[in-house]
Amino acid sequence: MNPDATADGAHLAEGEDLSITLCPDGPLLVRGRPTILDGDGNQVDARRGTVALCRCGASAIKPFCDGTHKVNGFRSGD
Repeated sequence: MNPDATADGAHLAEGEDLSITLCPDGPLLVRGRPTILDGDGNQVDARRGTVALCRCGASAIKPFCDGTHKVNGFRSGD
């Protein structure tokens, strides 16, 4: 694995800071313009400096959150 890569396939541009905020019962908010790769290693266009990544698995726009967690009862656990 690339030493600048995270386990979920996000890569940082050189000199970039990255922050990930875990939203209770919601998405992961990722700030810092990482390169996001799908399961096949293809780059996913994030388009923004802050993105919300789905954790409930039901988003219609995966890997991004579309708010479905609010209606499907997703709970993140403790």
